Amino acid sequence: MDEEIKFYLDEAEESMGKALQHTQQEFARIRAGKATPAMLDSLRVDYYGTPTPIGQVANVAAPDARTLFIKPWEKNMISEIAKAIKNSDLGLNPQSDAEGVRLNIPPMTEERRRDLVKQAKNESESGKVRIRGIRKDVNDSLRKLLRDGAAEDDIKDAEAKVQKFTDSYISKVDELLGKKESEIMTI
Repeated sequence: MDEEIKFYLDEAEESMGKALQHTQQEFARIRAGKATPAMLDSLRVDYYGTPTPIGQVANVAAPDARTLFIKPWEKNMISEIAKAIKNSDLGLNPQSDAEGVRLNIPPMTEERRRDLVKQAKNESESGKVRIRGIRKDVNDSLRKLLRDGAAEDDIKDAEAKVQKFTDSYISKVDELLGKKESEIMTI
């Protein structure tokens, strides 16, 4: 039984780590005024009829804090990339030339910053919900072990460890949110 308990504890910690990682990735997509290639991670480009991540058809670089430069590996992709950016929800205006596509990132208004902070809070709440869901699933599995004859003390200890993991990962999500908020609100 001890091995099964350890398995569930390891699984809980690993899953919570993945939930935290997912939240970090979502935060990276929230534009904080600085141009970062991660802003385009969710963008898909029509590559010979197949929606393809932009990173697989071009090199995305941030030459300065207000500009992104997208240099496709095939020149005929320049117009497809510009079209994908125009049709996206990024709200950016692409400028094409013979070399690639340039995106000028406008400075954010106070209202836009507040909206982004709200978006970040929603993402952090989603991350916390995922972590709590993992806690619930693991605790359910542990209670099943109890019904199958595991020692009650072992299960109680394991549940306490799961709660420690939960508290730890939720505080890490809060920490990420604090950093993202200050990053967004810094002009």
